[in-house]
Amino acid sequence: MSQPTRKQKGDLAELMVACDLRRRGYKLAIPFGEECDYDLVVERRGNLERVQVKHTDSDGEVITVRCYSHSLTNGRIRAVKRYTAVTIDWLAVYDRSTDRCYYIPASELGDGRRQLLLRLTPPKNNQRARIRFADDYLDLSDPPQSRLEMEPAGLEPATSCL
Repeated sequence: MSQPTRKQKGDLAELMVACDLRRRGYKLAIPFGEECDYDLVVERRGNLERVQVKHTDSDGEVITVRCYSHSLTNGRIRAVKRYTAVTIDWLAVYDRSTDRCYYIPASELGDGRRQLLLRLTPPKNNQRARIRFADDYLDLSDPPQSRLEMEPAGLEPATSCL
């Protein structure tokens, strides 16, 4: 069997996130067309919120979340779109390795960071400051106070920069 394409992975992620949100009792809408910066609209507390969905395969320790998309024309990158709170409200990530969905508030994306990391296991160096633990991102909940004390968007510890 051949490897799934990026589009197939994205479609799977959208379905998994939509199913997860419906199972939790949220109402959903799906935007028409490919021009939107978001893949789903969720009704939460009487408000409509935009959700961009990403697919990833973690390594069992860290989930690497891409906070951008490529616009392609004839297979060539035309533009890179970085997500911010101006364009979306949530970045939802389906991790195929854990078969779970994670929900990152757009307020943590700042001016358009390239990626962020969610830890599945504690770091080997026992670092606790400025670490995002995946279990804190399992629902569409308001950010806990500890999340608000993280590094400004765009800055990551040196070990996580590309």
